[in-house]
Formats: sequence, C-alpha cells, structure tokens
Amino acid sequence: MISGEITPAGSALPDLELSRFGPIGLVVVQSTSLCNLDCDYCYLPDRQKRRVFDLELLPLLLQRILESPFCGPQLSLVWHAGEPLTLPCSYYDEATAIIERCVQEYTGGAVVIEQHVQTNGTLINDAWCDCFRRNGIVVGVSVDGPAAIHDAHRRFRNGNASHHLTMRGIEALKRNGIPCHVIAVVTAAAMEQPEAMYRFFRDNGITSVGFNVEEQEGVHTSSSMQGSEQEERYRQFLTRFWQLSEADGHPLMLREFQQVIDLIQRNRRLNQNELNRPYSILSVDWQGNFSTFDPELLSVSSERYGSFNLGNIRTTSLVEAAHTPRFQQLWGDVTSGMARCQSSCDYYGLCGGGMGSNKFWEHGTLDCSETSACRFRTQIPVQVLLDRFEAGPPSAA
Repeated sequence: MISGEITPAGSALPDLELSRFGPIGLVVVQSTSLCNLDCDYCYLPDRQKRRVFDLELLPLLLQRILESPFCGPQLSLVWHAGEPLTLPCSYYDEATAIIERCVQEYTGGAVVIEQHVQTNGTLINDAWCDCFRRNGIVVGVSVDGPAAIHDAHRRFRNGNASHHLTMRGIEALKRNGIPCHVIAVVTAAAMEQPEAMYRFFRDNGITSVGFNVEEQEGVHTSSSMQGSEQEERYRQFLTRFWQLSEADGHPLMLREFQQVIDLIQRNRRLNQNELNRPYSILSVDWQGNFSTFDPELLSVSSERYGSFNLGNIRTTSLVEAAHTPRFQQLWGDVTSGMARCQSSCDYYGLCGGGMGSNKFWEHGTLDCSETSACRFRTQIPVQVLLDRFEAGPPSAA
C-alpha cells in the first residue's frame, strides 16, 4: 500500500505530474491464457485457449519498464492469469536469462526483479521445484481448503476433481524445501465450515493464507457471496477462524488480518493504494497489451471506457500511454472515486480508496465509492479485529 495526497484529476491532466505515479512494484504478465482447470468462478474468458506470451517481447517489456520514470529499485514480476505451468520449465529458464541480461544492460544491476508464479499446483513435481529453485521463483498456490470444498468449484473440463493433484504439488514443494503462500477463494459453502477450513491449512503446514471472496467479475456474472446476509455470515466465519488460530497460538495468519494489524502497529493510514496509483502495478497480456490500476481490468472492454488497455508495448511507451485521452478518462474517474471514498467512508485510511475492478463490475464506473468487495476485504476483517481487541486478553485455558 502507498500513501500520498489525493488531488482529483481534471483539466491539468495533459501536464501530468509523473512524480505522483509509481514506482512500479508489481508487473503481472500473462505467460499463457490457457488453464488446465475450468473453475466455475473464474473471471477469465479464454482460459481454454493456449495463447502464449512470446519471450521475444520480454526484452522490450523490460526496456519499457527499466527506462521509464516509474521504475523503482525493485519489483516483482508475476506470471499469472492462466495456468503458467502449462508451459515448460525451459520457458521460465529462458525468461530468467532475459531478465538478468536486461537488468544489467539497462540498469547495471541496480534494479532487483523477483519472479513469482501463481499456480493451481496440479502440475508441480520435482522438476518444477528444481525450476523454481534455480530461477528464484516465489510460489503461490491456489487451494480452497478441504477436498469437498475445493472440488465443488475447481475441476478439470471433463469434470474430474483437482484437489488431490494440488495437494500432491504442495507435498512436492515441501519435499524440496520450497515455501509457498496460498490463496483460497471463499464461497458460501466454505463459510459453513470454518473449523474444517482452519484445520485444513493448519494440519497441512500452510502458514500464509489469503482469502479471495467469490466475486461478481468478468465472465463470472454472479456470486454466492452477494447480499447483507452473506456479509454477516462472513464476519462470523472470520471471527471463528481467528478464535481457532488464537487458541493454537496463531500457527497461521490471514493476509486480511495481517494487513490491518501492520497498519495499526505502525500507526499508519492510507490515502491511496497500489490499485489506484498509476503505474504502481503494470499488467501485460499475452499479446503485449498493457494496463495499470487493477490487474483484473486488463483487456476488458466496456461502453463507458472502451478498452482498459493503454497500448501495446510494441508501439507505446509507458509515458506516452499516460498522456492518452483513454488514460486521462480512467485517471479522472479513479481520482474522483477515491475522493468520494475519502469523504464518505470511515474505513478509508485502512483501504486507500477501494479496488477499481470491483467498482467497475458492481457499478459500471470507477467514479463511485463503496462496493461489496470493500465490505468483504476491508470493513468486515477490521470489525472482527476491533471486536477481538476490545474484548481484552484471551482468558486462561
């Protein structure tokens, strides 16, 4: 998260204050659109098609980043938005060689680029673990909890379950001494079983977990988590999850709790976040089209904005894209939406203005304030933590 003053965009946009942008901390690259699973809550429209990011484009992408005024001293490059392990290990070996060469060529080694991969885990084996190790790739695995909960949504196209293969992949990571963090999608059914969810992660030695609540997003036009009743159930679910972890001495911590605790401990409040600060995040699809703000908006088209893409790295630099009418419209609505949030929401300092993709999918515009995602991602976790802190120290067993 990034703090800074909000000044709503307006007529001065053509003379952009580039110092208000970046630095680029996250680059999300769609190495392939193909996914071997067909999760029923996925927002991606072309996950059955094998389209591949040509590594011949990677030097140009890195040049665009490293020579831009938005480049900072370090960034994470995440291979995501499809199942990246449907490509061979050699693809990432080649990518690493290109990254190392370009960092030397354009910065003299002054910039650190750390690679990450977000995977469903079904293809991980010892060879992939060797690949992760030699290329220094940080691994994130998507697993939704126990088999019955996971397999209700995360299946292959032929209907076969995937949980056992994901767990086989996690075991391979453990066997090879490679740590991983986990992202779990929470659905209405998962909320009914907080004990089973908690014990699954604890008993499998998974200590870093982030919950992504099932959302109305992209081609996934409805969610089992919609409605005030579900919000209250989620609050109860998180409360129980915290209680179970506390009773065990907190062997695992949720991302949602940790982000709030970090802000409280540092007595820090946000005026902006990385999803609404231009060029804090750069997203690139398999064709080389790029966008900023929320990665889930990459290559999305709408009546209000046209495409959220700002250009293609073959023809457009990051600075040039920031001066286009399309960016000016997006930035104007983003800053106006943040101003709305700041003036109306008591949670603004713990959020920084919301997530653009959720604003768009729920309201059709970036120029708006509270969303269902705001309540699930920020408000409810904060309420759970405050309730716990106000209750005082835990009673002795």
